[in-house]
Amino acid sequence: MITERQEQILNLLIKEYIDIAEPISSDLLKKRFNLDVSPATIRNELQELTEQGYVTQPHTSAGRVPTNKGYKYFIDIVFIENETPNFISREIEIAKQKIEKELKLAQELTKSLTEISTTLSYTRFQDKDNIFEMLKIIGPSRTTYDKNIDLMKELIRELENF
Repeated sequence: MITERQEQILNLLIKEYIDIAEPISSDLLKKRFNLDVSPATIRNELQELTEQGYVTQPHTSAGRVPTNKGYKYFIDIVFIENETPNFISREIEIAKQKIEKELKLAQELTKSLTEISTTLSYTRFQDKDNIFEMLKIIGPSRTTYDKNIDLMKELIRELENF
């Protein structure tokens, strides 16, 4: 069983670890969250949490990182009333908007590629009209090509920013 202060430290450690993905030190917790205890007290509490299996220390001079047990406790406490915390709700909404935008871009690209494919599959070349037939395909397809390239670039940008 962990104390109220240990629970507070564990929750802050996990939130900070989620943000920066690096081991969290007692000094960082003290400075970032203005805790009303000394870094030595935080270290002692982190040692207790380590012994109980809620956090681990990758190596001697490193800060602490949450374990599966720590994450489970965090989720059980945070979601105690089946409410999603604000910071998680915001991240979910941002991710949802990005995914919807990427899906829309992918749908536009698929539609455009299908149109090109249909045009190419139904266009037949005749011996004497080869150049004319090719121009009929190339003319409108250049605009479509440029549009597809723009769509692909935007889709790649969105995926890179995701």
